[in-house]
Amino acid sequence: MPGVRHIRSRATAAPAIKSHGRTLLAAVFLLGGLLATGTLAAGDPEAAVRAALVKWTEAFNSRNEQAVCGLFAPNLRYDFRGFPERDFDDICTQLQASLRDKTKTYSYALDIREILVSGDMAVVRLVWTLTVRLADGREATSEEPGMDVFRRQPDGSWKIVRYIAYEAPESGANQQ
Repeated sequence: MPGVRHIRSRATAAPAIKSHGRTLLAAVFLLGGLLATGTLAAGDPEAAVRAALVKWTEAFNSRNEQAVCGLFAPNLRYDFRGFPERDFDDICTQLQASLRDKTKTYSYALDIREILVSGDMAVVRLVWTLTVRLADGREATSEEPGMDVFRRQPDGSWKIVRYIAYEAPESGANQQ
């Protein structure tokens, strides 16, 4: 009724606040999960590709052997610095072996330079910085510029189907 105010006591308001708080908390967790899996990014292909690369970087750096192959499509073909053409099984085996090696710690840093999307394909120009730490504390770092070609998969995810990695220019080299 107009002019009539309903006042809750603290005893009756507390359960309502707890209930709303739990609902809000559940919504935050759901939203975070959707962002982490790329579900919300699915409407924005560039964001979805970026999310896939970030997710892979996190998986690799945390030594997650099961997840490191997930960025690559089963029909992957790639060229790496003059080595023979390789495929999904080659990269997956190499990545997992690197993560199992207890004498070294590998970590990648990602620098995305450009993402171009056309339909179900995307091309990413990027630079990976690989740091290898030996058990004795010595460290080596290399830059690996490259170009990744992604294709949207039937499940909506974006995976690399082709990539080429090449030598970074030597520091101090005459660049035009």
